[in-house]
Amino acid sequence: MQGYNEEEYLLLSGIQHFNFCRRQWALIHIEQQWEENVLTVEGTHLHHKADQPTIREKRGDKLIVRALPVYSRQLGITGICDVVEFIRDPGGIPLAGEEGLYLPYPVEYKRGKPKRNDSDRSQLIAQLMCLEEMLVCQLSSGYLYYDEIKHRVEVTVTPADREQVKKSLSEMHHYFQRNHTPKVKTGPHCQSCSLQRVCLPEMLNQRTVSSFIESRLLE
Repeated sequence: MQGYNEEEYLLLSGIQHFNFCRRQWALIHIEQQWEENVLTVEGTHLHHKADQPTIREKRGDKLIVRALPVYSRQLGITGICDVVEFIRDPGGIPLAGEEGLYLPYPVEYKRGKPKRNDSDRSQLIAQLMCLEEMLVCQLSSGYLYYDEIKHRVEVTVTPADREQVKKSLSEMHHYFQRNHTPKVKTGPHCQSCSLQRVCLPEMLNQRTVSSFIESRLLE
């Protein structure tokens, strides 16, 4: 696989939006629409607590790094890991300024509790795949920390998980390159969406502004 150029990179965090709702992702990342609600404010506050890049902790055989920038040329994404824990491991990789070998484990902070869908999981796996490519190592798991239950959940990554992340990102690049906002089925999940007032059910039967302008330009 040849990979993407930097100007083609998408935001890694977008895969969580995409797997929650493809239309929500497109409205945010293609049409640049965004509205705050209590859930997004809570999520932002939680990430402010985790994303402190000046803090680097060493606890025995564990090195904790916050707000670590990551990217993947193969997947065409870039973003920031809330926390990456480097654990001393004989099968790991060397780190500058540290003795021994370490393996990285991404830790993604989320508000609420574990969800029924795989949207949070897909974001964590995308982070893990970025770390593998950047550090040239093989990883098998990471963690999702949920603020409501004050507990982290271990996520073991399977080959099927990796393929699903690749499939989602391929679709995202396809929509982004076409500048296309897809229509989707509405459901109970719409009630918690911050874009509920922008993405109204009746709007799904109407043309987007971007598609209207595009069609006029092609006339």
